[in-house]
Amino acid sequence: MADTPSLSLSPSLSLPAAQHSDFQELEDAEDLFPELAGPREADPARLHISTKTNGPKQDSFFDDDTDDLFAEATEEVSLDSPEREVLLSDGPSPAITPITPPCSVITPLIGHAHDHMFTHSSFDEVEVEGGGEVHISVSDPEKVGDGMNAYMAYKVTTKTSSSLFRLGEFSVRRRFSDFLGLHSKLASKYLHVGCIVPPAPEKSIVGMTKVKVGKEDQSSNDFVEKRRLALERYLMRTAQHPVLLKDPDLLQFLESSELPRAVSTQALSGAGLLRMVNKAADAVNKMTIKMNESDAWFEEKQQHFENLDVQLRKLHASVESLVCHRKELSVNTAQFAKSTAMLGNSEDHTALSRALSQLAEVEEKMEQQHHQQAHADFYFLSELLGDYVRLLAAVKGVFEQRVKTWQRWQDNQVLLHKKREAQVKLHFNNKVQQAKDHIQELEVKVQQGERDFEKISGSIRREVGRFERERVSDFKKFFIKYLEVLVSTQQQVKQYTQQVIQYTQQQVIQYTQVIQYTQQQVIQYTQQQVIQYTQQVIQYTQQVIQYTQQQVIQYTQQVIQYTQQQVIQYTQQQVIQYTQQVIQYTQQQVIQYTQQVKQYTQQVIQYTQQQVIQYNNR
Repeated sequence: MADTPSLSLSPSLSLPAAQHSDFQELEDAEDLFPELAGPREADPARLHISTKTNGPKQDSFFDDDTDDLFAEATEEVSLDSPEREVLLSDGPSPAITPITPPCSVITPLIGHAHDHMFTHSSFDEVEVEGGGEVHISVSDPEKVGDGMNAYMAYKVTTKTSSSLFRLGEFSVRRRFSDFLGLHSKLASKYLHVGCIVPPAPEKSIVGMTKVKVGKEDQSSNDFVEKRRLALERYLMRTAQHPVLLKDPDLLQFLESSELPRAVSTQALSGAGLLRMVNKAADAVNKMTIKMNESDAWFEEKQQHFENLDVQLRKLHASVESLVCHRKELSVNTAQFAKSTAMLGNSEDHTALSRALSQLAEVEEKMEQQHHQQAHADFYFLSELLGDYVRLLAAVKGVFEQRVKTWQRWQDNQVLLHKKREAQVKLHFNNKVQQAKDHIQELEVKVQQGERDFEKISGSIRREVGRFERERVSDFKKFFIKYLEVLVSTQQQVKQYTQQVIQYTQQQVIQYTQVIQYTQQQVIQYTQQQVIQYTQQVIQYTQQVIQYTQQQVIQYTQQVIQYTQQQVIQYTQQQVIQYTQQVIQYTQQQVIQYTQQVKQYTQQVIQYTQQQVIQYNNR
């Protein structure tokens, strides 16, 4: 594969030499798809075979910043969608309206956005050829039918000053399958030539089932509104494309009051099964077909879009989490406001009750601001990121179509080489002329394959440049709108908070004055009460002293009188008892002493007698 010859752009197909790194509009007056204007004879002299590249020799007109814009996002999310893989076809379908050849590349201009932040997308007006403008709005969703056969019909209103349309303003009713059918037709006609077809909104079986069974609740209303805005953005992105805007199918979709029903969009139809088979085959081919890419621009862009897809998915997951948290904050704020109001109603203190009621009113307003900011997060950030995740799938789809075109070209070259080798063997056979005719036919196919590969490569370059400019413009406008809403919301929250603070300060000042007055009254009353109580205490103390003195004197006299009586009585008893004891003791002592005297006398008498006897004896 490395030595396979490839094409470079011929002078008639090369882009302008001017660089477009400053996001200037493309000024190429040539057709994007000149082969659709009519048959064209192969001109081998205009083809230049190169072995150094497998793409057109063309300068890059759009410089990309390879830095990671969302390197801090860490969450992963899966955005698998039936619309992620667009319909890939090798040629236009016979049932589709023929293509009107475009005569020039017209770069759209995004006009002024409407004031209502959730009613219209940023693609409000598109400038078309001749200075005209196109504005498409989707409104008035209406349920048609009952049960599972019911569907939602939307009013598609177009206002334009372009000569492409018969009237300046007109409206039609379209159902969701009509939008899918329009996308299928456009993808079948333009995808294989390198045109980036904006993807249609995703199907939602759960959300649509709720609408069909007639369950009207907030989730169903949100689903219908979300789909309405997604359909409006889809039509504006499609009308913004300079080639798709001129397509007869798009014009018929916008103007015709009656439109054939798009039955091929049903998941369980034959076309749906065929799409599933084609997707499986494309997945297998993508893994088996390996293109030896030597064009640095395409290799760089493919890697850039792969990294961008990963980063957008991470950012989309973070924004979805932000929306959920913001909605929870809104719900919790509403519950807090309700609880505060109930507390204020049950409070007996008038000032405190008014303060709690004021706080509850402010919290209700802040709940509305949080709810509004959650919607802004969803419609300005989440939906934008989701749209561009699907748009990147369409961008990668045109790169895959380029690989398919290259593969067909290589297959024809290999087959031509085999036929030429077989021609040598059939030199002496009567089938030489048939082989020559076949070889000439293959040579034409090879040359046509070279031109197709050259054209789709150039078309992809232009489409990628337009896509990048629109992506930068969309993100800039959506981010500015989002920041304006965010600043407005924060200003409202600040204003409500200041009102609460101001009211609280007034209440505090008033309550402080009441406290000061109360303190003065309490001090004055306390002083009066203390003086009065002190006087009463003194008077009562004097009465107590006087009463105590009287009682003490009376009690003392009683005690003295009782004591005297008791003392006299006790003294008499003690004297009598003591006298008796003394008499008894005296008698005993006298008797004892008398006996002793008697004994001593007897002893003396005895001793005297003895002495007398002794004396006498002498």
